[in-house]
Amino acid sequence: MVDWIYLVILVSSGLLVASIFTSLAAFRFGAPLLLVFLFVGLAAGEDGLGLRFNDAGAAYFIGSLALAVILFDSGFGTSIRSFRQAAGPAITLATLGVVLTAAIVGVAAHYALGLGWLQSLLIGAIVGSTDAAAVFFLLRIGQITIRERVRSTLEVESGSNDPMAIFLTMLLVELIAAGIDYPDAGVLLGFIQQMGLGVVMGIGGGLLIAVVVNRVDLEGALYPVLVLAAAFFLFALAGILGGSGFLAVYVAGLVAGNRRLRGADGLRRFQGGMTWLAQIVMFVMLGLYATPSEFLAAAPGALLLAFVLILVARPFAVWLCLLPFGFRGREQVFVGWVGLRGAVSILLAILPVIAELPNGQLYFNTVFIVVLVSLVLQGWTLRPMARWLRLIVPPIVGPLNRVELELPGTAHHELVVYKVAEGSPVARGARLPRWARPSLVIRDGHSMKWQQVRHLQPADNVYVFTAPRFVRLLDRLFAGPAEVAPDDRDFFGIFDVDPRQSIHTLAALYGVTLPAEVDDVSIADFVGSRVGGRAEIGDRVALGTVELVVREVDDAGQAVACGLAIVDEDRPRTSWTNLGGKLMDVYRRRRN
Repeated sequence: MVDWIYLVILVSSGLLVASIFTSLAAFRFGAPLLLVFLFVGLAAGEDGLGLRFNDAGAAYFIGSLALAVILFDSGFGTSIRSFRQAAGPAITLATLGVVLTAAIVGVAAHYALGLGWLQSLLIGAIVGSTDAAAVFFLLRIGQITIRERVRSTLEVESGSNDPMAIFLTMLLVELIAAGIDYPDAGVLLGFIQQMGLGVVMGIGGGLLIAVVVNRVDLEGALYPVLVLAAAFFLFALAGILGGSGFLAVYVAGLVAGNRRLRGADGLRRFQGGMTWLAQIVMFVMLGLYATPSEFLAAAPGALLLAFVLILVARPFAVWLCLLPFGFRGREQVFVGWVGLRGAVSILLAILPVIAELPNGQLYFNTVFIVVLVSLVLQGWTLRPMARWLRLIVPPIVGPLNRVELELPGTAHHELVVYKVAEGSPVARGARLPRWARPSLVIRDGHSMKWQQVRHLQPADNVYVFTAPRFVRLLDRLFAGPAEVAPDDRDFFGIFDVDPRQSIHTLAALYGVTLPAEVDDVSIADFVGSRVGGRAEIGDRVALGTVELVVREVDDAGQAVACGLAIVDEDRPRTSWTNLGGKLMDVYRRRRN
């Protein structure tokens, strides 16, 4: 009588295991992993192995819960520094950018599919937002190291633009279902209410989560469960009160994740696992819900809309939204290319089916094809595009292996475990500062007290007690030499300069004429004044016929390591021929 229970569990767990093992092939061949999960669902669905799942309400419910988990973890993993740095351009993209994208795609849908204006705009709204799961996965898990400002903008945008797309989609579905052609003034009030309540409740919920975690004594394993349950509670409460639950959980994650929490590492590991589970469940379920045999009829119009979205709507919206924020042309191109659509768009495409709108299945099939094209075309080419646009930041720090252990009852100290790197300062005899308290050294599998160790050796594991704010400084002592690889010299310059040196001294040394208004300041201050006050790795400042390149920054955003690069070796050599020779002479001396 209860055999069906075992069957459901067997099939569900089998699909989950198959998705996890299929990811190995995705990593090997560079395929977008979320696309693989989607294809697992399609392969097991009605046109594959024959599993039928056509409950639109259940699909939307499960997808909404999964999306809440993903958005909460997205906010939890975003540093407040990154958010502040990218807030302006990201929020502009998340609001105005979504509206512009929806409008352009809507116009294309009107002429390509022959639908009414509201129906066409509904398709545009459904595909208006980028997918947080896809963007976060490709940038973080895919380890594409691009400039911090570009990365932060993309991550904050993808985590915060879903509420706008959801608001527009629900509004248009309600208008079409009610037979109303034009929205009234209440729409603006509804938008302000949803977004305002979402932000306010998110801030309050995030602060409350942090207070409860830090002040309530529970069994250690219960804290991650408590945080997840609180996120779900906040998501539901914000929705009931008329706010955006999705925006509330993202903001709550951002607030809570940037406060000092008890057992933060355990929380992050738990949420990482839950986010993976949510992504797999959502993509596999949406693949099961789809019926590929129905795609053929919608394919011509859907393919046209996909290319309009990727090549016209998204790039235009990005260009217009980023215009006031000083992004370079190639950065705008990359942000436009990382407009991946994913599970959120497919999830929103279920709403017309639930509302029983005319052509409801057409919306779903069209959007599903658009998402497939986006994941295949953009997802598979993200790294080559970043490399072609020269946005990938090469690593400049030597090998470093560090593990942080939080100790109960010691809020102001951490136990940090380092593996001594070859050529690091401590391997060359540098002493540890007084604020670092080494306690144990593991060498060749044997434990040794710190007092027994005269000199640290490469591959030693050293256990050090220190305050969290000093961990970054310890990194420098245990890391290997920060050398720029030969292939990275075009990016970081052919040799380094001291940022503490006077900019006038540098100009006199290399025959560069400075503008008259430039004061006699350090190179670091000069670079900071040219990049808006806060530098980041990869920033380049033109200085006559050379460029200063930021190699490393401190917590305050001031350059602490810079390189010098020749602007263009192919241009005719006139007055700066001697400068090029000087640079090459210095470079050869450093190499020797």
